[in-house]
Amino acid sequence: MGLSKNERKEVILTNKGKMFSFRVSESDLLKIRNRAEKAKLSMSAFILSVALNKDIIIVEGLDNSLTELKAIGRNLNRLTTLCNMGKIQSLELAEIKQQFGDIMDSIINLKAG
Repeated sequence: MGLSKNERKEVILTNKGKMFSFRVSESDLLKIRNRAEKAKLSMSAFILSVALNKDIIIVEGLDNSLTELKAIGRNLNRLTTLCNMGKIQSLELAEIKQQFGDIMDSIINLKAG
C-alpha cells in the first residue's frame, strides 16, 4: 500500500535510511538550535539523542584542559622520538607527570561542578 501525500513528505530515503520531519514554532526551533549548539551537536544528533533518552553531558571549560593534554602528548611524543633516535639517553618525566596530574584534577573538578 502506498504512502499518503503527507506521509511522503515525512519519510524520505537518505544515506541513513529514513528522514523524519515535523513542524515546530519559531521560538521552539530557536531553543532547540541553541541547546544543540551548546551541546556541540548537529540538530539531528541532538534531537535524536533527546528522543532516544540518551544522556547529553556538557562540561564547560573542558576545551582548555584538552588543549593542555594535547600539548603534553606532543611533547611526550617528541621526547620518545629523540630517545628512539639515540639523541637523549634518559628522560626525567616528573614534570610531565605533574602537569598531567594537574590537568586530570581540573577535569575531575569540572565534572564534579
